[in-house]
Amino acid sequence: MAADVIGAPCWLSLAARDREAAERFYGAVLGWSFREGSFGRAYSVAEVGGVPVAGIGAIAGEFAVPVAWTPYFAVDEADGAVGRVRERGGTVGVGPVSFPAGGRAALVADREGAVFGVWDGDVLAEWSVGADRSPAWIELHTADAFDAALFYGEVLGWGRGESDGACDTSYEEDQVVLRRRGRPVARLNSGPIEQAAAKPQFRPRWLVHFRVPDLDAAVSLALAHGGSTVTSPDWAVSAGRQTTLRDPDGGLFTLDHAPTSGAA
Repeated sequence: MAADVIGAPCWLSLAARDREAAERFYGAVLGWSFREGSFGRAYSVAEVGGVPVAGIGAIAGEFAVPVAWTPYFAVDEADGAVGRVRERGGTVGVGPVSFPAGGRAALVADREGAVFGVWDGDVLAEWSVGADRSPAWIELHTADAFDAALFYGEVLGWGRGESDGACDTSYEEDQVVLRRRGRPVARLNSGPIEQAAAKPQFRPRWLVHFRVPDLDAAVSLALAHGGSTVTSPDWAVSAGRQTTLRDPDGGLFTLDHAPTSGAA
């Protein structure tokens, strides 16, 4: 694994109950096609124009985890990363687990309970997340973005690299921006999580965004295929048009309007 990959988002994965049902929903809403992944028939890789976007695995029942989208971050050694999570007040849900195809992964949570994954193994060079025309990006909603940045920096090694391409953070008002090779790949926001008891979608979490050229059409397709909206005026933190939804199995995600004729 290249040094500048360490600490960066390296994959997005949906823990689903029914992989085929999830494929039908996201294929209809986002125009994804699917191929079998390297982790067996229970796992598939979503693609757009032949480029991988995310994975869907029928693992929610097997590992007794909620149906949810989860970002994975590349680490040099999974056991060490899991140890750092525990040392800094986070929790470990699953793993590290070794896969026959190679690599080790773990599902963990930060001090506020936001779930993320760590991955120790090969990464897809053609996969990307963040700015420009990438079809997906991620943001953390948490009580204190600056405190969260310290936690993730210590666990994932942000800002420790010696090359210009290493992952590093910058601070913009109440937001922390993670960059790899100078390009934004994640954002950490201090959000309205004090309402978490009344509105579960406001609890600390990593929220996965997918960019679509026509937001209204994509939302209509989601509703027609069994999804539901959870957006309220309080939810949107980032600029621009976006709608947060749940898929038919309860997985939370956000659609962002990103016209194909302009910059994403």
